[in-house]
Amino acid sequence: MTLLSRINNLLDSTSTALKVSAHCDLPCGVYDPAQARLEAQSVKACMEKYNASDDADFKVRATFIKEERSDLVKHHLWVLWTDYFKPAHLEAHPNLHELFWTATKTAGEAKKTNDVAVADKLLGEIDAIAEIFWETKK
Repeated sequence: MTLLSRINNLLDSTSTALKVSAHCDLPCGVYDPAQARLEAQSVKACMEKYNASDDADFKVRATFIKEERSDLVKHHLWVLWTDYFKPAHLEAHPNLHELFWTATKTAGEAKKTNDVAVADKLLGEIDAIAEIFWETKK
């Protein structure tokens, strides 16, 4: 008997179906809006450092890092929106879609400016998402 035959026999003999259910792709320790917030804090820090510097090379580097971090903010928000939040959450929090839309747009805006007020706005939007996220984890 081949190994494949043995595996098939074993599976056939233990074919009791076990139904499992999970809220998300993996146990819920995987998702956390803190990842987006940490990147947004980096965006703000890069803006502040850019604004405080007179060194043109430093400003180029700060801009590059800020743009990378802004993309990471969007990535982490999209993962939360597409993988963690479910229709039931939207029913309970009808503004959820608008919060994500606005926050990802603000992250995009942060790529185009060194206005710290934009970074502060982004942090506030992430905090609003985080508040709902933690409510859903209760």
